[in-house]
Amino acid sequence: MTHPTEPLSFLRHHARTILGVALAALLVHDISGTHGFLAMRRTQKEIERLRREIRQVTAENRELDAQVKALKSDPKLIERIAREELGLAREGELIFKLPAPPTGKSEPAKK
Repeated sequence: MTHPTEPLSFLRHHARTILGVALAALLVHDISGTHGFLAMRRTQKEIERLRREIRQVTAENRELDAQVKALKSDPKLIERIAREELGLAREGELIFKLPAPPTGKSEPAKK
């Protein structure tokens, strides 16, 4: 038969060890658990990376918005694109298209 004070004496005798193990387990969980310190650092780094990406995309959007406004309202830009990219000309103008220079190296003809 067990004595009713045996569990109490076991707890008293090993209280520091049990407390130490419990604190160590909590510390490990707080550092490496799913919501621990390491997970929090990874999340913070991911948030900062996403913020940088958002700033970059926002800047690109501003540039594209400025280009769209210029394409809608700047007559010189519209004319330049019409001439260079579409090959258009004003009334009475003639466009001469020359062949592109050869890109491959060929040996001169022997005499």
